[in-house]
Amino acid sequence: MNTALRRTAFGFGLLLATTMALAQSMSPAGLWKTIDDNTKKEKSLVRIIESNRIYTGTVEKLLDPDTKKDAVCKDCSDERKDKPILGMTILRNVKASTDDKAVFQGGDILDPDNGKVYKVKLKLIDNGAKLDVRGYIGMPLLGRTQTWIRAE
Repeated sequence: MNTALRRTAFGFGLLLATTMALAQSMSPAGLWKTIDDNTKKEKSLVRIIESNRIYTGTVEKLLDPDTKKDAVCKDCSDERKDKPILGMTILRNVKASTDDKAVFQGGDILDPDNGKVYKVKLKLIDNGAKLDVRGYIGMPLLGRTQTWIRAE
């Protein structure tokens, strides 16, 4: 392969890698380390996936040593009642905002510690390295925010 062709191939590869990294940073899809907003302890790893432009998040691993590995959502009031938290879908029906490419909303999030389901708004920050997860009742002003850290 001649030098000019090699440089072109390298440049194309670099452009492709940069484009893919930028696309990932503008999506909440991926693995996230959840951090408790009160205790600042690492709680779990949640995998967010996208299917047909709808995002869902599932607990992939429990990190808090105080949480039993076989913990169940005893306070849940829906189909998740008494189901294992590990493998549980806690984030459902979230869609990209039409106004802001870094904001995702419209779904709900479950707090397995108390069984309550909240409306949710996600906002990518730090170029997609962190995710502000705001659970709320009624309007976003009435809620709390956790900042999750991208794990992959």
